[in-house]
Amino acid sequence: MIRNGSHAVEEEKDQGEPSSSGQKRKRVIRVWCDGCYDMVHYGHSNQLRQAKAMGDYLVVGVHTDEEIAKHKGPPVFTQAERYKMIRATKWVDEIVEGAPYVTTLETLDKYNCDFCVHGDDITLTVDGKDTYDEVKRMGRYRECKRTQGVSTTDLVGRMLLLTKSHHSNVDNADYQLHKDNFGKGPKGHSPWTGVSQFLQTSQKIIQFASGKEPQPGDTIIYVAGAFDLFHIGHVDFLETVHKQAEKPYVIVGLHFDQEVNRYKGKNYPIMNIHERTLSVLACRYVSEVVIGAPYAVGKDLLDHFKVDLVCHGKTEVFSDTDGTDPYAEPKKRGIFRVLDSSNNLTTDVIVQRIIENRLQFEARNQKKEAKEMAVIEALKNKEDLQKTEAAITNN
Repeated sequence: MIRNGSHAVEEEKDQGEPSSSGQKRKRVIRVWCDGCYDMVHYGHSNQLRQAKAMGDYLVVGVHTDEEIAKHKGPPVFTQAERYKMIRATKWVDEIVEGAPYVTTLETLDKYNCDFCVHGDDITLTVDGKDTYDEVKRMGRYRECKRTQGVSTTDLVGRMLLLTKSHHSNVDNADYQLHKDNFGKGPKGHSPWTGVSQFLQTSQKIIQFASGKEPQPGDTIIYVAGAFDLFHIGHVDFLETVHKQAEKPYVIVGLHFDQEVNRYKGKNYPIMNIHERTLSVLACRYVSEVVIGAPYAVGKDLLDHFKVDLVCHGKTEVFSDTDGTDPYAEPKKRGIFRVLDSSNNLTTDVIVQRIIENRLQFEARNQKKEAKEMAVIEALKNKEDLQKTEAAITNN
């Protein structure tokens, strides 16, 4: 097992039993991640991407609804939904359903994992203890950078705000009120739960993108939409799309925020175009994303991407700004197909879940923040004590 720093990972990858050619076989480095993975967003996906990069095979443990309710409060999604969301994340090789909330050496050994990976925030039990304490002490813990600018806390606040300005005007008084309700404990803001603005970069898109061009014999399938708050309904639809061909190359066209708001109204989209891009790219059924795709699937788009098939779900198709059918051209060519994924979950349903349980979610986030602030205070006191002891020793 790997016991030392992260540099040891690369050194041990080349060790193992000799192969028939006399060369040493590469030993597979198995990495463990675990979590609630509730309202899976690109921050979760980025953690899993970073964890996979530290080894060869990624095992992800997902907690049950009962365990989450005990330690944090009610989850937004059911455990069955959360299991399926993680399975659909392209960096995940295997998932463990009902993983223990506290990560132990016993768990790592049971699944033959060398070490576990978590973000540089902290996860606490109902008693306020670090869930990774044991594996940290035994040197089988690695950290990855937490993705700035996204949290479940922030997304819930956006849903409750019900205005169109939540992407561009975070100084709005109503937004600040909701943000405080969801991410502020009695002693102030935690740096782990707090919200900061997400800034898209070309490097981040490259990290999430597959980088694979369509190959001869691939069936190029095009779908378009908002794909807001990327959820299990989207996953089931994209999986159904993926099954339409033996060698599918699925391109997802994402509409700009203004376009989504035109046909969906209210405060949609909850996530902006940059956030939605990463969420969709993280799905194993997606090959490519068109950022800011035209609403009408016209001749130019179909010819440019050499599209063989255009698919849409059972949800309503809104007319274009001039009242025309946005799918008129693929229908004319005979390449349009309506698919039933047998999943009726929509972004509207998710927002309703949040609103109906608003008080529970507010209490959950305030409780989480309070525990985090207590840990920060304890760490600060410990650091101050160490400084004092060092000063006495030096004198």
